[in-house]
Amino acid sequence: MDSALPTPSAPLPAHLGLAALARAAAHPAEEPCRCAGGLVGVLADRDDGTVVRHGELVVKAHAPGTDPGDHRARVALAAHRDVAGVLLPPLPPPRSGPAALDGRPVTVWPYGPPVDPVDPDAAPWEEAARLLAVLHRTPPPPGHRDLPDMRAPLKVALAVDRMRRTAPDHPATATVLGAWLTLPEHRAGDHRLLCHGDFHLGQLVRAPRAGGRAAWRLIDVDDLGLGDPAWDLARPAAWFAAGILPPEVWSRFLGAYQEAGGPAVDAADPWDRLDVPARALTVQTAALALAKSTAEARPLDEVEEVMIDTCARIAGRRTG
Repeated sequence: MDSALPTPSAPLPAHLGLAALARAAAHPAEEPCRCAGGLVGVLADRDDGTVVRHGELVVKAHAPGTDPGDHRARVALAAHRDVAGVLLPPLPPPRSGPAALDGRPVTVWPYGPPVDPVDPDAAPWEEAARLLAVLHRTPPPPGHRDLPDMRAPLKVALAVDRMRRTAPDHPATATVLGAWLTLPEHRAGDHRLLCHGDFHLGQLVRAPRAGGRAAWRLIDVDDLGLGDPAWDLARPAAWFAAGILPPEVWSRFLGAYQEAGGPAVDAADPWDRLDVPARALTVQTAALALAKSTAEARPLDEVEEVMIDTCARIAGRRTG
């Protein structure tokens, strides 16, 4: 399963440009830096972005090839007061810093502690569900109604393509492709609500607010946009269907979402809307597992094996 960001480490040479930008944002006007230890370092370095922390803020270099117009629209929405209680708002970039680094858009955000990956019992499932429900119920603010599509369905296709390129000869690739073929072609459809586009627990941080208290907020706007909100529930639904997420946790998550007025599912039969997105996220997770394990020359771990087995069951529906 996806987890929260790792503990910071010392910046690597490849991240020096981003680290310098983070320092400039944290300490304007050549203010001396007194940050030390875990307050400075690389939080994440993946294909979809590099994140560096400096003190109480983080700077992100977004993925190469990010569409500039879509990116600006997503960041502008995150800054809008209508979603201030859901999305972590961005900070102004440093005056002396570039808006892009090596062609990649750069953004600045407040630092917030993530979900603790070693304490799953403390995971804020109900809080996450309520945040998603509020996001899905919020109309696109005036001036933000031309948002791009949320990217969840596209990410499934990209994961399958990556698996085909990276692990064409893996024994499980045919199984994942069989599950992929059960999915209908995605169409935008009638559901055009605000969606996060890539929800998992690693997308939650505690943001400080008035009175010194902290509240959970969603981060990472790279996949934000308009679409079917059922896709934001698809990953936990897939984990539940695969037997990874305990039934009582899934019940708490779904119940909190419905109690908060979330529009993604029907009360009578939630799976009427969840079935296809959940199958799609199962395929995405399995495809990425095969691509990454092949690239790293390692065997699949236990959770990855479960997702492959679930793909076999999905593919079996088509041939059975």
